[in-house]
Amino acid sequence: MSSYDSKLSRRAFGGAVGATAAAAAVGLGAAPAAAADAPEAGRAEREFRAARGRQSRRPNILFILGDDLGWADLSSYGSPHIKTPNLDRLARQGVRFTDAYAGSATCSPTRFSLYTGRYPGRTKGGLAEPIADKSAGLDPTHPTLASLLKGAGYATALIGKWHAGYLPDYSPTKSGWDEFFGNFGGALEYYSKLGLGGEYDLYEGDAEYKDLRYYTRIITERASEYVSRDHGGKPWLLNLNYTTPHWPWIADGDTEQSAEIVRRIKAGDGRALWHQDGGSVAKYKQMVEDLDRSVGEVLKALARSGQEENTLVVFSSDNGGERFSYNWPLSGNKASLQEGGIRVPNIVRWPARLDGGQVSRVPVFSPDWTATLLEVAGTRPHPAYPLDGVSLAGYLLRGEGLAERNLFWRVRGERALRRGDWKYYRGKAGRDQLFHLAGDVREQADKAAAEPARLAELRAAWEAVDAGLLPYPG
Repeated sequence: MSSYDSKLSRRAFGGAVGATAAAAAVGLGAAPAAAADAPEAGRAEREFRAARGRQSRRPNILFILGDDLGWADLSSYGSPHIKTPNLDRLARQGVRFTDAYAGSATCSPTRFSLYTGRYPGRTKGGLAEPIADKSAGLDPTHPTLASLLKGAGYATALIGKWHAGYLPDYSPTKSGWDEFFGNFGGALEYYSKLGLGGEYDLYEGDAEYKDLRYYTRIITERASEYVSRDHGGKPWLLNLNYTTPHWPWIADGDTEQSAEIVRRIKAGDGRALWHQDGGSVAKYKQMVEDLDRSVGEVLKALARSGQEENTLVVFSSDNGGERFSYNWPLSGNKASLQEGGIRVPNIVRWPARLDGGQVSRVPVFSPDWTATLLEVAGTRPHPAYPLDGVSLAGYLLRGEGLAERNLFWRVRGERALRRGDWKYYRGKAGRDQLFHLAGDVREQADKAAAEPARLAELRAAWEAVDAGLLPYPG
């Protein structure tokens, strides 16, 4: 058993919100809040234990990303006001990670880390934080999760937000996905599909596709169709990348607000999609709950197809929450390497191989899932492009311990490294800090002066990784 396993939450799955907040405040990881179909009274969310000895075919893989969804924005992660029964149910049917992280603090670098299984700084395109124009993208010659699985006999598709480069040079269909339906850029207006530069940004393959309905509805329909399809006996990979709850703050039915933002875009307002004069906690709640309903629709379609038992589902977010996110007790948000910028909800379900109702506090991050999915699919990374993630398959499926290791992050002006319960952090103020996350998940008690040797060791570990990455331009 991993050394982390003894720290897992034992609180009842479906406990009161007050207990959830209390658990989070002392850094234990949020206990799940009550949900509409909570399990019977007294049933606990158990410490993770692998169900050893089970066998299965290679699984289908459904990897679902929310966009700018904060760590505590789900009721199963402690939100007192947002209700997410479908994602809570997914957690009850699988394993909920309390100490899971995105590969970076903004959209496209994290996507690079998931698509490649490597630090964003290993590739030129990954240095953009995030990609904002056609000058950067994921090199089509670089192996990806999709290209490696495709080579192993999987059907592959990406539906939703790509954000790893623009046409004509970059596209999911150039990087291993057989099918693509979605948007190339970092944000779009949900009805008109106008992107950051006022361009139309909804595509099927590399051709524009006209559909002016609410975007979340469209990609949910497409994903539901994909998981219901006969793939000719092949296992499949679907990357389902929602834009919800990313700005602009427009919920399904907000057609007047949509029209106003479109008017501003067409008038040349380059900041219209940022929607800095709009949104609210109530609107954000609507958007997260719509994301939950949409995921629920896709999971129902999967169940109807008869493939649920042997489909590995992973749910996560590309980075921490934004302005209206419920991030307590974490500090910081999107774009920061404080916990609130990189710690994310993360759930895995695979009925054929994993028992449900479990929780794990093992620290994991996006590139680990790339390594894990390659292993369970029976293939390996390209030898010329070694992964920075570690496969969790031994831990999840065979009960192997997961050795303590370094989780590394770098963004312009900030650095962070986690080893065990200790985190080294340097923010834009340029001061090295050291936090013991087990008792201080809010990162308020700086232990740098009390632990100079540990600080120096973690700083040296960060700098050793950084020395092997590409430098930022300029």
